Amino acid sequence: MRKELCVDKLQVKIFESRREMGECAGNEIAACMMELLNEKELINVMFAAAPSQNETLETLCRYPIPWNRVNAFHMDEYAGLDESHPAGFRNFLKRAIFDQYNFHSINLIDGNAADLEAAMRRYDELLEAHSLDICILGIGENGHIAFNDPEVADFNDPVRVKKVELDDKCRMQQVHDGCFHDISEVPTHAVTVTVPALCAAGRMFCSVPAATKAEAVERLIRGPIGESCPATAMRNHEGAYLYLDLDSAKYII
Repeated sequence: MRKELCVDKLQVKIFESRREMGECAGNEIAACMMELLNEKELINVMFAAAPSQNETLETLCRYPIPWNRVNAFHMDEYAGLDESHPAGFRNFLKRAIFDQYNFHSINLIDGNAADLEAAMRRYDELLEAHSLDICILGIGENGHIAFNDPEVADFNDPVRVKKVELDDKCRMQQVHDGCFHDISEVPTHAVTVTVPALCAAGRMFCSVPAATKAEAVERLIRGPIGESCPATAMRNHEGAYLYLDLDSAKYII
């Protein structure tokens, strides 16, 4: 580890490489899961779907977690994207982890539901009934968490799940990540778990590699807490941990 610091309540760890960052995050998530499973029969874990999470999830998958005692949730999904599209977040998580293990349950947002409002209400009810123990997440180039872009983020959101319009910077990030060839292919709307619902998790583990996230990291660490950089909500969380590599941390070290 290159550096460790605390910003308000947020614990920050900076590593020499993306690989070291992901390995530390995965190791600490696994340790937290095992500790919780020693205390109760089932735990509830929410997963982000993005290339930024690759090393973290790969490391987590090395551990002999009793996945049959884990209820899995995912935090956002495009609205109207073909169910078979490889960039779909459900499909990312199926490839990365969900199809590899026998989870107690896997709870997915249906962005293609004929009645999207009813589908969102059902997912909201699921989250109400299953208090999140762990949220595994990243942040966007615009500082978003899940698909809570600055224009739609609400730290006091009255709902756990909502449909949002994606801003252009968020959509362009999906092109930078190699998920789409051109911004015209990126859906304009998505369903997301809201900021307070994410922050209701007992622990938040946030992995943020790459220079494309450096400006957002600087705003997260040095800017005011507020919806203009939704990720700053983690600075109010007692159990939030941020993992960076030298590229993403270049403006704060």
